[in-house]
Amino acid sequence: MDEQEKQEYEKYVKRVTPTHNLGLQMLKAFVVGGIICTIGQGILNYAASLGLDKQDAGSWCSLILVLCSVLLTGFNIYPGIVKWGGAGALVPITGFANSVAAPAIEFKKEGQVFGVGCKIFTIAGPVILFGIFSSWVFGVIYWVMKLLGAA
Repeated sequence: MDEQEKQEYEKYVKRVTPTHNLGLQMLKAFVVGGIICTIGQGILNYAASLGLDKQDAGSWCSLILVLCSVLLTGFNIYPGIVKWGGAGALVPITGFANSVAAPAIEFKKEGQVFGVGCKIFTIAGPVILFGIFSSWVFGVIYWVMKLLGAA
C-alpha cells in the first residue's frame, strides 16, 4: 500500500468513525440508570407498604424489573433505551435480563435446541463466567488473608 492510499484510508476511517461526547454519554447513562433505580425503589416501597418484609420486597422488585426488561426487549423497545442510555441501561439487573432475552428472541427461528438453547447465553455467559471466577479468586484471597490474620 503506497503513501497516498494510506492517507486516503486514514481519511475514510476518520470520516466513518463516530465521535462521542463523553460528558453527554455519562449524563444519559446517569438519567437512564437513575430512572431504572427510581422505578425499582418505587416497587420496593410499594411492596413494603403491602406488608412484605425487606427480603420479599427485594425479590418482588427484582422479578418485576426482569419481567419488564424482557417484555420491553420482546417488543423491541429496550434496545432503543440501551442505545440512548448506554451503560445506564446495561448495568442494572434489567440489562442482564435483556442480554439473555435478546439472543433467545433472535435465534428462536433456529429451533429450541440449536437456536435458543445454544445461543441464549452468548452475551450473558461471559458475565456469569467472569463474575463467578472473580468471586472465587477474591474468596481465596480473603481466606488466605484470614489465615494470615490480616483480615
